[in-house]
Amino acid sequence: MTPISQDFAPPLKLIAPFFHFGVIFYLLSMLALLFFEPVFSYQQMDVAGWIHLFLLGFVMTIIFGAMAQLIPVVLEVGHVVVDVYYVILPLLVFGTVVMVFGFWLMPALLPYGGLFVLIAMIIFAFENIATLKKTELKTLTVDTVAWSNGYLLLGILTGFSIALGLSGDLGINVALMLKAHVYAVLGGYVVLTIMGLSLTLIPMFSLAHGFDELAVKRAFKFVIVSVAVVFVGAVLGFEWLMLIGYALSFIGILFYIYQIYIIAKLTVRKEMDVWAKSIIFAFVALFLSILLSGLYFFTELPTMLHASVWFLLLGFVSFFIIGHLYKIVPFLVWFERFAPLVGKEKVPMLHEMYSKEGANMMFWFTLAGVLLGGVALLFESDMLFKAGGSFLFTGAIFLYITMKKMLAYGE
Repeated sequence: MTPISQDFAPPLKLIAPFFHFGVIFYLLSMLALLFFEPVFSYQQMDVAGWIHLFLLGFVMTIIFGAMAQLIPVVLEVGHVVVDVYYVILPLLVFGTVVMVFGFWLMPALLPYGGLFVLIAMIIFAFENIATLKKTELKTLTVDTVAWSNGYLLLGILTGFSIALGLSGDLGINVALMLKAHVYAVLGGYVVLTIMGLSLTLIPMFSLAHGFDELAVKRAFKFVIVSVAVVFVGAVLGFEWLMLIGYALSFIGILFYIYQIYIIAKLTVRKEMDVWAKSIIFAFVALFLSILLSGLYFFTELPTMLHASVWFLLLGFVSFFIIGHLYKIVPFLVWFERFAPLVGKEKVPMLHEMYSKEGANMMFWFTLAGVLLGGVALLFESDMLFKAGGSFLFTGAIFLYITMKKMLAYGE
């Protein structure tokens, strides 16, 4: 298990706004689902707007906040310039809002929103790389951070070129660049980062120790190579090369799932709290996504692809992030506000710092929404999709309420 040290942790006032805005964006993206239909194309501007609202607003904002906290404590060095995170958040939030409005209402706004996002992510990536150079640790987590930030830079540069292309300011093949952009960001940054976080957070919260890391090392290598292969294939327009990349990704994800299975067998903690249930369902959703993607390559039915991406984003990525919020946020709040009081007065336990009823309501409504939405996409049922969206929105309301109370606990 990767060692954790709190000696270099940044203050809560820097981290908390990332989680606050990330949850707000999640709430808005679930609300927006109610206005979509289960029959669509990923090249539709409104669909692209929702994907950016979800990925930039929710996923990236939460990950940036989590990495601001975890990178220094895992690497055992302080941030080079930690105050840049006070700049990164407003740039990312404003850029995301402008981009979404650009996709939904006025394409001419896309380069401007894209520029703000580009600046935020370049600052984030270069600060992380500079911090990495300070550490003397040579671990898998260090390598993962380096590779994921490299792919993040590739992804945002191709994304900005797409924004210029859609607004008519740059003559490029948008369809090809879109594939390169999606795989660099989703596969190269989001998936690699989640895999890296898994190796630190899941063993820590499940109390699993002494496991072999061979499977995850192979997973990282396959995913890193696969993203490069797909990116090059997309830029050059070589479909056969992209298929090789997809196959390598598939192998890498299987190794990753096997590593999580090894960790799960060693877990000491048996309590089925909201974190444990969220992580279990996240990997069920990941398995469904892999199964459906395999069926898509055999059948070429777009409904298979749509459902596969749905379970990947709304099932795996969402539940992995949300589940960990119920562990990370109480710990950060406790460490900031109650750790100095240990031995002087009674302090709360971490599980007492959020409503278990509210967390369970969030979990079951969100789980039902993901399952209904996935089935709706498979059968193109508008009624089921609206029902799934309604459940997801309700779950998002409970997430917002419980998260707001956690962040305010002890103030």
